[in-house]
Amino acid sequence: MVYPFAVISIALIILTLIMVFIIPQFEGIFADFEIELPALTMWLIKTSSWVAGNNPGQTVPGAVWMLASPFIVAIIYKMIRKTPIGRATTDWIWARIPIFGGLIRKSTVARFTRTLSTLISAGVPILEAIQITAQTCGNWIYERALIKVHDSIREGESFAKPLRETKVCDALVVNMIDVGEETGDMDSMLSKIADNYDEEVDVAVGSLVSLLEPLMVIVLGGIVGTIVLAMFLPMIAMIESLQ
Repeated sequence: MVYPFAVISIALIILTLIMVFIIPQFEGIFADFEIELPALTMWLIKTSSWVAGNNPGQTVPGAVWMLASPFIVAIIYKMIRKTPIGRATTDWIWARIPIFGGLIRKSTVARFTRTLSTLISAGVPILEAIQITAQTCGNWIYERALIKVHDSIREGESFAKPLRETKVCDALVVNMIDVGEETGDMDSMLSKIADNYDEEVDVAVGSLVSLLEPLMVIVLGGIVGTIVLAMFLPMIAMIESLQ
């Protein structure tokens, strides 16, 4: 994500400079010719005035809000995550976002199966291993599911049955864990699940990253094209008036 982040950051900086220094120059030229500006041009000029902080009564330039908004959102998000209900809500929302939700679920399954496999192979008792895994899985949904599995095992049930009832894992995961329980090779089976899901996540992330470059070109091209169009429409009217 370093490459797209760098491109988007530089593009936003250039766009802000255009709004603050370039668009006001065109606004002065258009005012001298006293021509009627198209709606798109008027919208761009008003946006430029807001970004530069030139609107009457505006105390903080819009550019400051644009730069500060990512940090404000990040701080608010972290504050929400510190509360139990906030953590539960955000994890539930993230897990259901199209495309990214599937990646989050698969990466969480890979994380908790890998952790649990390592603990079991190291000789940690199953109940303690599940408890540690629940605390380190990083997702409230799977944490609650593993706690339920922990309580069920303590009451004498198997691992696979309560995990299947939580409906947080695919049938493949539950079936492989069930086979691992029956064969006594739980750690190896969990490791295979983690390997499989890690590979799926890597492939999916690689595909998404490969789509980011053309998507960024389209978005940035649309922004630049809109600015050029908004500036050239009045210039056509100016040329006609001169003729």
